[in-house]
Amino acid sequence: MVVARLWQKAEGAIIFAAGILLFIHFITELPWWLAIIVFFAPDLSFAAYLAGPKIGAMAYNFVHIYAFGLALLAIGILTPFSILAPLGALWLAHSGFDRLLGYGLKSPEGFSTTHMGPIGPSARR
Repeated sequence: MVVARLWQKAEGAIIFAAGILLFIHFITELPWWLAIIVFFAPDLSFAAYLAGPKIGAMAYNFVHIYAFGLALLAIGILTPFSILAPLGALWLAHSGFDRLLGYGLKSPEGFSTTHMGPIGPSARR
């Protein structure tokens, strides 16, 4: 489990860096302060935990899988909605950043149970 966790953290670092570089590549009129808000926007999915751990995990995972940011990126590249490309790159970077920090996809068992192992106070035992 430890080796797999390290590999996923390394993968997260690469995705984070690639997402930031892609964002920089898509020269955009997006102000830096708004880019920071967009970067952290996926964490608003925490609010779904108010409806219970199953719905919270589902909402959190939906916006934290790499495919979500990648889909926005692709739609922005392939359609006239070009603003979606840098937004998708930031979303992708956010998901990679979370993995780099050890935050995995959530289990319906509870917020602190992830595919990368436990997080929070229970992980320190």
